[in-house]
Amino acid sequence: MAVIDIEKLTIPKVRAALDAGEYSAVALAEAFLARIKEREGLNAYLEVFDDVIEQANAADELIAEGKPGPLTGIPLGVKDNILIKGRKVSAASKMLENYTATYDATVIKKLKEQRVVFLGRTNLDEFAMGASTENSAFGVTKNPHDETRVAGGSSGGSAAAVGGVLALAALGSDTGGSIRQPASLCGVVGLKPTYGAVSRLGLIAMGSSFDQIGPITHTVDGAEMIFNAIRGNDPKDSTSTPDSFYTEVSKKPKKIGVPRALLEEGVDPDVLENFEGTLAKLEADGYEIVDIELPNAKYALAAYYIIIPAEVSTNLSRFDGVRYGLHFDGTGVDDEYAKSRSAGFGPEVRRRILLGTHVLSAGYYDAYYNKAQALRGLIRKDYEAALEKVDVIATPTSPIPAFKIGEKSDPLSMYLLDIFTVTANLTGMPAISVPSGTVDREGSSLPVGIQFLAPAFHEKYLFDAGRSVEA
Repeated sequence: MAVIDIEKLTIPKVRAALDAGEYSAVALAEAFLARIKEREGLNAYLEVFDDVIEQANAADELIAEGKPGPLTGIPLGVKDNILIKGRKVSAASKMLENYTATYDATVIKKLKEQRVVFLGRTNLDEFAMGASTENSAFGVTKNPHDETRVAGGSSGGSAAAVGGVLALAALGSDTGGSIRQPASLCGVVGLKPTYGAVSRLGLIAMGSSFDQIGPITHTVDGAEMIFNAIRGNDPKDSTSTPDSFYTEVSKKPKKIGVPRALLEEGVDPDVLENFEGTLAKLEADGYEIVDIELPNAKYALAAYYIIIPAEVSTNLSRFDGVRYGLHFDGTGVDDEYAKSRSAGFGPEVRRRILLGTHVLSAGYYDAYYNKAQALRGLIRKDYEAALEKVDVIATPTSPIPAFKIGEKSDPLSMYLLDIFTVTANLTGMPAISVPSGTVDREGSSLPVGIQFLAPAFHEKYLFDAGRSVEA
């Protein structure tokens, strides 16, 4: 058996090695379990499963039978808001600390059929609300490139697991950038698929009209392999789109649109320099770089942070201490609700529930929520119009690299970090973050990423553009 250097592995390389018998899925799983133990201080995992070797044995059996799927034996971390039957799923909240899933999410069911090896549950901001994983009830996840800094969020555990080589790949969920932003901060690839392309069944809902499950990997090829495995219509998810919406796309993207007005302020100079350098490389490779205008994009954050709290307020109303999770006795039903929800939810979740309840209340629904939804429509039209002139739209993924743990105590300053990512969720379009280099902060070399956004159902454009950055 060959010695496994897990630092240099990618999903395509592992697939070839497992099928060629260079090493077994068990040996591979053991290598990743050793690394997880070595770097447990990152707090990337909330739980490492005790049957990993048993799963790997099952994968080896399938390989020995000559029937492996593309992902058979691949060691994968799973964000702890995606249900795996019989295992705890907490959403990093005290409210669901001891809740056990009663069924598999559709994406998990698909991956189980290929005998993927699930390593464990990865950390996140509570109920996926945050951009740093500091809102987890079970401690912050540290950045694998500098442990004094955040891993991003809300899929910080998944991104840190892949970036720190504690998993070959991971699943995350993206509601406003929660796959792409931590992927950028941890130096890995993160894909947010088209809304409806991947079933949301078994994903604990945050914002039902925004949430999407997607992959975090070392390479664009790996992200494409996982996307192909988990995508597809699901009759049990009413927001799932028909497979016929995906048509064969033979054209390669050649024209990249850049919304210059969005880059005029708020982006660190060296992050902007890195972005321009990446564009110059793409231009040298034959891409045409075109300035575009998105007149309403500057209002995207305002619209997002009205609609999202409204959906959070609605979705989390089911966690009342009676039907699910944490429960405290009270003097009556209202008192039990108040005690259970006050103890079960952290500050950021409570903040968004209060905001959402306010904007949905009588007298404010028309003033805020309806106007935000109207603005969402205008932003979608802006992007659709721009994408008739270019193939993809490029921006930095995050305006800054990973920041110090505890540095951003003001919620508004945290929300502003989503400026480039929320539009993909508002419009439902797919987007990808690909590592584009590093910038220096206090002696640390920190990853940054470039984001591409494409028309709905055109993930192929993202993979092609992403591979050009990797080349």
